Amino acid sequence: MKTTWIGLDEKKSATVIDGLNKTLANFQVYYQNLRGLHWNITGKNFFELHVKFEELYTDAQLKIDLIAERILTLGGTPLHTFADYLAIAKIEIGKNVTDDKNAVNLIVENLKTLLTLLRKNLKSAQELEDEGTITMLTDFVMQLEKQVWMFNAWLK
Repeated sequence: MKTTWIGLDEKKSATVIDGLNKTLANFQVYYQNLRGLHWNITGKNFFELHVKFEELYTDAQLKIDLIAERILTLGGTPLHTFADYLAIAKIEIGKNVTDDKNAVNLIVENLKTLLTLLRKNLKSAQELEDEGTITMLTDFVMQLEKQVWMFNAWLK
């Protein structure tokens, strides 16, 4: 068995890298959605949501960097063009969303898509016995699940 420079099976690592690149692409679109929401939100919840969207896009930016660095650690190359992101991203793009409920619903749907991808990545990382990726993804899942819960509470 050929291994990566950190001692993981090279073939199985390629599967994890591919999954992480798909997740990276979706996080990039999610990030851009959050920037647009931050800029364009209007209405009585403007102040609350403007700040919240900034918090979320700052967090997404950190996660994007962690994902890209993990791909590099595994010996891969992170995707880094918008053309690549848009070609594989499954996340819904929010264009000209200004209404508070529509904005929060978009975020909830985006988070659900991200959670599905993260869980799929977790399975590949578990097959590889890649504890570094497992730990990172598990933390992400826990954080995003909490965000979904909180936004659903806000929507009620």
